[in-house]
Amino acid sequence: MSRTVKGMGVALLTLVLIALCAWGVLAIYYSDLNSGSLKMALAAVFGLVGSLAVFAFVLDAWRWPAACAFLATFLAVVAWWTTIEPSNDRDWRPEVARLPYATQDGNRITLHDIRDFEYRSETDFTPRYYDKTFDLDKLDSVDLLAAYWMGPAIAHTFVSFGFAGTDYVAMSAETRTERGEGYSSLKGFFKQYELIYVVGDERDLIGLRTTYRDPREDVYLYRVRAPIEALRRFFMDYIRQINALAERPAFYNTLTTNCTTNLLLHTRVNPGHPGYSWKVLLSGYLPEYAYEQGRLDTRLPFEELRKRSRINAVAEAADAAPDFSQRIRADLPDPRETNAEAERID
Repeated sequence: MSRTVKGMGVALLTLVLIALCAWGVLAIYYSDLNSGSLKMALAAVFGLVGSLAVFAFVLDAWRWPAACAFLATFLAVVAWWTTIEPSNDRDWRPEVARLPYATQDGNRITLHDIRDFEYRSETDFTPRYYDKTFDLDKLDSVDLLAAYWMGPAIAHTFVSFGFAGTDYVAMSAETRTERGEGYSSLKGFFKQYELIYVVGDERDLIGLRTTYRDPREDVYLYRVRAPIEALRRFFMDYIRQINALAERPAFYNTLTTNCTTNLLLHTRVNPGHPGYSWKVLLSGYLPEYAYEQGRLDTRLPFEELRKRSRINAVAEAADAAPDFSQRIRADLPDPRETNAEAERID
């Protein structure tokens, strides 16, 4: 029995060493070192040191000295990696070049640099921005949007806030990428992208995905069911984070600081907020999770609600129409009824 336990312990520690070695190699390779050849050389050296430590550990040849030497090297890499800082001063892609921010005068919130690009295609557009003041007392709806591009499990999720059924503004946590830089989920684990909250006109943030992306994304709009005061606290927490990022940049992380985890974090300003779930990690299932938590209209089975919530056809037809926001919601339930119900229940 003792041999079995010892063997299992060695196997487990070996897997830990392999995982640490892989992380260190990738952290060096995807670091902010200017020289690509230097990054490759250092990553190769670290990988070699880690591999030798793993072999020594498995073969029981200087097992613990080798493991300790590797761990010391790994901790040195971690200490260096923590010194990599985010920045707001880079050569950004035009879509994320301007950071939004908000100013407040009582219950009047002015959002600056709301994105409203005029698209001819995903990459051919005329940049446009505007400022707009919203009355917090008129905020009466929040919509959850999910845009799918690679199957049912993964979606980009974001929210849109409605004021008196006439004004809407969308907010989306995204990667802030530089010119010529594409997105990689793997790179997103290693401080490769800053975080930005894009604040945009719905004709931009929704229309881009339904009409101009190639391939186009499947976009679903769900009316959120919650007390009005909870919606307003949720909105103000977005405002807080938007201003925080304007003052101090932060890194995006594929697992911990992405569109969906950030959205969930903002719900924590309210009592009874949903907890973490595998349906948050697999972001395509977030609407279903919200439905199970009673935060969507549960008068219909979820599959029926999902069918009704797909807005691609109506969004494409509305395109740049001034009443875009009203047209994409024309066949959806008015949330004020379910929000009033939520007031009574919550």
